[in-house]
Amino acid sequence: MQFVACNHEAHAQQILDIFNDAILHSTALYDYKPRVFNAMLPWFQAKALHGFPVIGAVNHEGVLLGFASYGSFRAWPAYKYTVEHSVYVHPAHRGKGIGLALMQQLMAAARDQQVHVMVGGIDVENAGSIALHERLGFTHAGTIRQAGFKFGRWLDLGFYQYILDTPEHPVDG
Repeated sequence: MQFVACNHEAHAQQILDIFNDAILHSTALYDYKPRVFNAMLPWFQAKALHGFPVIGAVNHEGVLLGFASYGSFRAWPAYKYTVEHSVYVHPAHRGKGIGLALMQQLMAAARDQQVHVMVGGIDVENAGSIALHERLGFTHAGTIRQAGFKFGRWLDLGFYQYILDTPEHPVDG
C-alpha cells in the first residue's frame, strides 16, 4: 500500500463508488441518494481551491483502497484553524488498518497546514469509526441526538475532536 494525492482523473470514479456504498449501506454518510459522477469535479475543485488534501491509499495496481480528506468546519473566519475530516475505506478492504494509516497521514497533513483542531462527525452506532478515532487520541466532544433520519430511524451524531499542537503563532483575522 502507498499513499497518493487523489485527483479527479485517476480517482473520481473510485471515490464515488466508495461514497455511494456508504450512502446506500451505512450511516457513515447522512445522505439518501447515490451521488452522480458529475458531482465529483466540483468536489475536487473545492478541495483544491482551499488547499484541502485528498489522500488515497492505493495498492500496487493503483486501485484505491480508501481515502481521507478534510474541509472547513464552519464558514466564519474565527474557525480557520478547525477542520472537519472524513475517512472512508472500500468495503472489501475494511479491518486491515487502512483507515488508521489514512488518518495518520491526514493528521500529519493537518499539522503541516497549521490546523489546530480536527473534528469528525460519527454516527454513534459506528463503533468501528469511534474506536479508530479514540485509538488516535480523539475525544468525544458531544452528541446531537436525533440529528438525522435514515433507514427509518433517528440517528445520533457524535462529534470527536483532536487538538493538534499547531499553529505556533495563531492570529486573528
